[in-house]
Amino acid sequence: MPTFTALTTLKGKDAAETLGEAMERLVPEPTGIGVFEVEDGSGLWEVGGYFTQAPDAASLALLTAALGAQPFTVSELPETDWVAHVRRELAPVEAGRFFVYGSHDADKVPDVCEPLLIEAAMAFGTGHHGTTLGCLRALDRLATEGFVGKNVVDIGCGTAVLAMGAARIWPGTVLASDIDQVAVDVAEVNVRANDLEGRVVCVEAAGFDAPELASKAPFDLVFANILKGPLIALAPDMAARLDAGGYAILSGILNEQADEIIEVYAQSGVNLVQRDEIVEWTTLLLKKSA
Repeated sequence: MPTFTALTTLKGKDAAETLGEAMERLVPEPTGIGVFEVEDGSGLWEVGGYFTQAPDAASLALLTAALGAQPFTVSELPETDWVAHVRRELAPVEAGRFFVYGSHDADKVPDVCEPLLIEAAMAFGTGHHGTTLGCLRALDRLATEGFVGKNVVDIGCGTAVLAMGAARIWPGTVLASDIDQVAVDVAEVNVRANDLEGRVVCVEAAGFDAPELASKAPFDLVFANILKGPLIALAPDMAARLDAGGYAILSGILNEQADEIIEVYAQSGVNLVQRDEIVEWTTLLLKKSA
């Protein structure tokens, strides 16, 4: 059975949510509605619907006119085309020197960059999300300022894109851990695809709780792109396993949560160096007192 999608963009959260609610009353009715902020700082929101029958063009046109949205793009997608569709929609991401891309965009890799191949169907961490993008930008800035990571770990690694970014620019082995064995398996696939076997070592672990991590501490750089709760719980362990003068790059943090995270880590002697916001997400660069 084919699937039809109808996608548009418009300015403002309230208007986008109103449009999403109005789409639910369409005939034929959609099987699902999505309302998402475009994470590029443009202020645009994307509204899309999925249909098992072709949506009514006149009804869509009335909605766009009423709410000031762009004309809907309607596409027919056979069920077997989902991955191909995702690949088409996920453009390469540039974050400083790093270029994150799927194999379908291999011809777009610039001559001068640090390439990171991540397939669109992989686990969290393709570089499109504001948290991953923020971490890559923070890594790029650290390296530009002359920092060289000699003992790096990526906690909650997902695709291992951050660990691989560090391995691309610095010598030595980078550890990548995740609590989910599926994510670890995905990370290992990515490591092989990027010719970084032996440079990035992937392990299953909750936080720093693994022999491989314990034997390598203290670290001079820790990535933790996870969520507020786990980040707060990790603060004492993070401080204990960071070398004096070592850095932590933290994300998975909503903007309104950042102050609490900063305060909790400061209590453990790991203090704010820089904070960056990408739409609703904050990335923190912290440094342990010498």
